[in-house]
Amino acid sequence: MRTFTTFLTEQKNLHLEHLEDELFNRGEAGVNEAIAFLKSLSEMLKGNAKSPVNVTVKWDGAPAVFAGTNPENGKFFVATKSLFNKTPKINYTNADIDRNHSGGLADKLKVALANLKGLGIKGVLQGDMLYTTGDLSSQTIDGESMLTFTPNTITYAVPSNSGLASKINSSQMGIVFHTTYSGDTIENLKASFGADVSGLRKTNKVWYQDADYRDVSGRATMTAKQERDIQNYIKGTERIVKGSKAALKKIVNSPLKDLIKIYLNQNVRAGIDKGTAAGLAAFLGSRFDTKISSLKTDKARERVQQEKDDLMKELKRNERSLDGIFTAHYYLAQAKMLILKKLQALNTMPSFIKTDSGYKVTNPEGFVAIDRTGKAVKLVDRMEFSRANFNVAKDWTK
Repeated sequence: MRTFTTFLTEQKNLHLEHLEDELFNRGEAGVNEAIAFLKSLSEMLKGNAKSPVNVTVKWDGAPAVFAGTNPENGKFFVATKSLFNKTPKINYTNADIDRNHSGGLADKLKVALANLKGLGIKGVLQGDMLYTTGDLSSQTIDGESMLTFTPNTITYAVPSNSGLASKINSSQMGIVFHTTYSGDTIENLKASFGADVSGLRKTNKVWYQDADYRDVSGRATMTAKQERDIQNYIKGTERIVKGSKAALKKIVNSPLKDLIKIYLNQNVRAGIDKGTAAGLAAFLGSRFDTKISSLKTDKARERVQQEKDDLMKELKRNERSLDGIFTAHYYLAQAKMLILKKLQALNTMPSFIKTDSGYKVTNPEGFVAIDRTGKAVKLVDRMEFSRANFNVAKDWTK
């Protein structure tokens, strides 16, 4: 597996989809692509070095920071995702940061501007900020003194007496780079998943690394039973999709697709790992009722009530197909989880989620799988990380 991937994509690296959601995003084509990812990842975990997929670790950093040289004027800059706004927010100076941003975000960007320039970045890199000096604290976790930082939802912990803790303590900031951009203008920058940090200058002001997944221990090897389980989930998905093509095509080509994804995220918040036709109907019915109660005239209320009644009848007629499609989505998620658990076997930095009663051990946020065409999907335990992420305040935005 290569340590740097030069897969160019036509879009900016602003949003990655969950592997299983490709079923609703692109229907049968999305399912085929999700299955191809699952098979390639299985091959990789069986020790097949020819596997056509690369994996990067999804660190739970925030905010996202872009840094490098503006190809249009040769000046060093830092930015957030607003770099790709219609009117880009590009920061060359602290004054630019004060004009474009505020609060804790502006403070972090000023630290980035002061310290990332010294790395000698060629082109433009995107990374997730892990900490600045004010984010570091000492905690006792399971009886051990730890240096900790919580950039977003996950708390990362390093033994206080370790060499890594010493490096972190002496730095001004930490960042994990994961994406490279190339192009002759900001507007036409193209994302390449992966970041080659080997050529960056060494400095004690910035603790940095790339996001490449490394299984140096061999602990992430797929067993024969796990491989069979994944194949069974894949076969079950293929069987369901084969018999539900018409219903799936109708979903993909309608606004219902986005509503289903909102419904699934609501399920995640509630700790529910499988959608159903009845659950979707209840979710949509509640949204209709909220809309109806906000309308001012009887005529408008009657019109929307009729829309609700028509949709409920349509959902009832297609209940069996919808339940099958939700089962296929569940199968893809379960196959993903088998692979995710193996990838999580190598956890290079202990991570926790803070609870009311202390710290709960957790896994990394997830991983990103990239194929040879540049298509990427995220592999995240939605029942653990996504649920926590929906409900945890983001301290860096304050």
